[in-house]
Amino acid sequence: MLGRGLTSVAWGIVADRYGRKYTILIGTVAVIVFNTLFGLCTSFWMAVITRFLLGGLNGSLGTIMAYCTEILPEEYQATGLATYSSAWGIALVIGPALGGYLAQEHTYQTWINSPSNNLGILVLQPVEKYPHIFPKGSLFDKFPYFLPCFVISAFALAVLVACIWLPETLHKHNVSNESNKDAEAFENEITEKTVQKDENLFLNWPLMSSIIVYCVFSLHDITYAEVFSLWAVSPLELGGLNFTTDDVGNVLSISGFALLLYQIFLYPTMEKVCGTINLARIAAALTIPLLQSYPFIAMLSGFPLHLVITIASVLMLCIPAIIDTCLFLLQNRAVEQHQRGAANGIAMTAMSLFKAGGPALGGVVLSWSQKRLNASFLPGTNLVFFMLNLVEALGVLMMFKPFLAERKEQLQ
Repeated sequence: MLGRGLTSVAWGIVADRYGRKYTILIGTVAVIVFNTLFGLCTSFWMAVITRFLLGGLNGSLGTIMAYCTEILPEEYQATGLATYSSAWGIALVIGPALGGYLAQEHTYQTWINSPSNNLGILVLQPVEKYPHIFPKGSLFDKFPYFLPCFVISAFALAVLVACIWLPETLHKHNVSNESNKDAEAFENEITEKTVQKDENLFLNWPLMSSIIVYCVFSLHDITYAEVFSLWAVSPLELGGLNFTTDDVGNVLSISGFALLLYQIFLYPTMEKVCGTINLARIAAALTIPLLQSYPFIAMLSGFPLHLVITIASVLMLCIPAIIDTCLFLLQNRAVEQHQRGAANGIAMTAMSLFKAGGPALGGVVLSWSQKRLNASFLPGTNLVFFMLNLVEALGVLMMFKPFLAERKEQLQ
């Protein structure tokens, strides 16, 4: 996230100058190379550097948001951006699920009477987990976390091949002959009527307000994603669910599939009935009581626990997709095409900086909450979900006027 935050604006400018397809291809190549190297790391700092370079050399996320807006007519842009946010959400689900299935399984031993509430963790690697497929002495024995990275890189390679047939949406005209001069003059006239060519994006309040709200919800979403997995595998004595990583992988996989079905079949209808912004406001407000119910869900056991937590996980995956779709739409409609790459680069930079601290913040708060199980106010994990709700409530308030502004005229 830090690498992405430092370079997203630059990649947005590259996308505006040289084209969307060019930037997407480079970003996909970066995923293939540095994700593979990440699985082959032999030290902590090598892992950090490869992840930093992966973020810094991948400018495709903001570019694809601009691409979704440009390739579709206005009436289908919300659905197109919903597909983008669904892909992002499903990826955040499939990634941890692959890690749970292919790389590791944690077994926790808890010493409640210990002053530090220590946790003992046993990590089983692919060679121990699937000995009939990965024999001792193989590549996956030497690099036990390479398997999920290899699977993701292979998928990215297939995506790279598919990207060859992407049409370019950023059209640059050659005005060296008279026929093209007339077309260029017409386009310049339209541009002057909508927005100044050199408009300062940081003074564009409809753009900046949507980016700020996006950052708040991004911090909430990444922190929740970190907390959920840690909370789910924590022992019952600490307020967790005592799940294995396979259990977490099952819940997240079902959630990802449900998100895909929702975005394809339900979202377009709900968006037409409620409107993009109103639907996002309703979804964000519903998150608050849902999250605060999580400590009570932990009191269940057996099939009821798995059923209820799966339903809650599905809702907590669909709601951010609704909110992100709304904010993506506002961001891309706030600027003209020749600035759209840079605008999405700014959004990616701000979002990445907020998300960079989210996992650490979530882990710290969860650890703190597990040390105050008998507190009189918000004991145990009640504290974690209450703090998440404070961030969510701030985001809900910021989604209303006068803070969140919408550009009325439709730009090209």
